[in-house]
Amino acid sequence: MTRPSSAEPAPVTPPPPPGCPAHAGAVPLWGPGFQTEPQVVYRTMRRDHGPVVPVELPGGFPAWLVIGYRELHRVTSDGELFPRDVGLWNQWPHIPDDWPLLPMVGRPLPSIYFSAGEEHRRHVRMVGPALEGADPFQIRSHCEQLADRLIDDMCSRGTADLVAEFCEPLPVLVLARLIGFPDDEGIGIAQVLKDLADGGPEAQSAHLRFGEYMARLLAAKRAEPGDDVTSRMLDFPEKFTDEEYTLDLMAVTAAGHLPTADWISNSLRLMLTEDEFADSMAHGRRSIGEAMNEVLWEDTPTQILAGRWAARDTQLGGQRIRSGDMLLLGLGAANTDPLIRQGLSAGGSSAQGGNGAHLAFSHGEYRCPFPAQEIAEIIARTGIEVLLDRLPDLRLDVPVESLVRRPSPFLRGNTSLPVRFTPVRTTGDFS
Repeated sequence: MTRPSSAEPAPVTPPPPPGCPAHAGAVPLWGPGFQTEPQVVYRTMRRDHGPVVPVELPGGFPAWLVIGYRELHRVTSDGELFPRDVGLWNQWPHIPDDWPLLPMVGRPLPSIYFSAGEEHRRHVRMVGPALEGADPFQIRSHCEQLADRLIDDMCSRGTADLVAEFCEPLPVLVLARLIGFPDDEGIGIAQVLKDLADGGPEAQSAHLRFGEYMARLLAAKRAEPGDDVTSRMLDFPEKFTDEEYTLDLMAVTAAGHLPTADWISNSLRLMLTEDEFADSMAHGRRSIGEAMNEVLWEDTPTQILAGRWAARDTQLGGQRIRSGDMLLLGLGAANTDPLIRQGLSAGGSSAQGGNGAHLAFSHGEYRCPFPAQEIAEIIARTGIEVLLDRLPDLRLDVPVESLVRRPSPFLRGNTSLPVRFTPVRTTGDFS
């Protein structure tokens, strides 16, 4: 390799993304506020900008964060004006290949999540029935068995970190079984998905490792089908390429793992730290469903979802949206929009009761499929029930103020949940 001569021009760095007047006062979409008090951040956004907020992504890239409940409904209901077509993004000329959020935002890909229109519906026709074919009773049985196994590993100690030892491994172990992986692959996939979701320097390599897992699974199931999601996808009459199968399996697993893990940990945190739920834990399991529903309203695992892209210039929430602008779905903020919360007590989110009108699973054509919602709820509810059955005197082992949230504005979970309990015997001691 020869050294460039002095006459050769210096390497040209890509120009920064173009600014626009609306984004002159953009809110940076990072920082400790999203970890500690995101609702305070959202209230400030709503006060300063209204229901549609100019934000800045890491790297200086502009986007719009939709935090109004009505506006979010409009965006997710109008697939013609606001399609999920990432190829429309007007920032592509400026996005570096190693941008940490690239795996989350995605590129135009032949998958259920990164395709639009009829191509998206073609994938839905395959993936939906493959998920629906999972027997709810079998899912619960898997969950009980795997939850017991995880609890056995910690129950004799009297202390544990519930996030690392229970909440994060349980969903991916169950999903791995449902998709067709052997049990010993689950923990490795869990680490890959955690690196991917945190959006740090490991995100790009994690995405590659994730695809390798799925490609190996696809080859194994093509050689030896079973009663699992992958085999049902392969058996679907419409044919797909290996890339399409692999990307859809990645989408199903990623969407089901960490949000479910955070749903479990956020529910347990609520039950361990708020008197109303802590008291009821001592008198049975009456509050499990209430805690889980409150979390979907007040502390939803998926806070921000990317995204939609404007097909043409338009207006939304008093803002001028340009063709190709990215709109991020502020699910967590929209759930607390004052316009839909009127009539609730100032501090009483439990007034939601069993209200399921939250946006925790998004809305519209790309809403989390109902079979996937059912699978997530079975895993979360069963896992919590088994944990409280086995360790009924769970208590937080650190001051609540010392608990740390996941360092991401997109996903809201706990980095750890240290607990103490009376040591109990493993399930093997009863055989």
